[in-house]
Amino acid sequence: MTDIALQMIDQGEGRPSLFDLALNGADLATDDSLQTAVIISLFTDRRAETDDTIPDGTDNRRGWWTDTLADIEGDRIGSRLWLLAREKQLPDVLARAKEYAEEALQWLIDDGVASAVSVLATSAGSGWLNLHIKITRPQGDSEYRFNTLWEHI
Repeated sequence: MTDIALQMIDQGEGRPSLFDLALNGADLATDDSLQTAVIISLFTDRRAETDDTIPDGTDNRRGWWTDTLADIEGDRIGSRLWLLAREKQLPDVLARAKEYAEEALQWLIDDGVASAVSVLATSAGSGWLNLHIKITRPQGDSEYRFNTLWEHI
């Protein structure tokens, strides 16, 4: 599986990381790892469930527009991490961040890309969410670490 490569750009202390297309000279770079798929799965807004509390108090449940065209009913892209944007950094909220990340990456197991996915959600400091992702595959494990400002998830 080859994708157009996305890269995470660290903007420095106190500023959220950005994601952008990676370049190879004047061309778009490609990626045959799972990094781009994991970035899209985690940092694209998945549609909120009907019983989810929307952080801004509206009824905008967001979501990826192509989910309405999914070949498999209920198949969705993205994560519900965005629902935590105004939550306090408490242990139960970190548990939800772990749950939302696992939910977003479950497709890797369902589609046979990986045999297991594990997520560790921590907060290294005030205002930060850290996600450590380990994906088990026959050809070897892949690990990804993402640090994002809490209010930008």
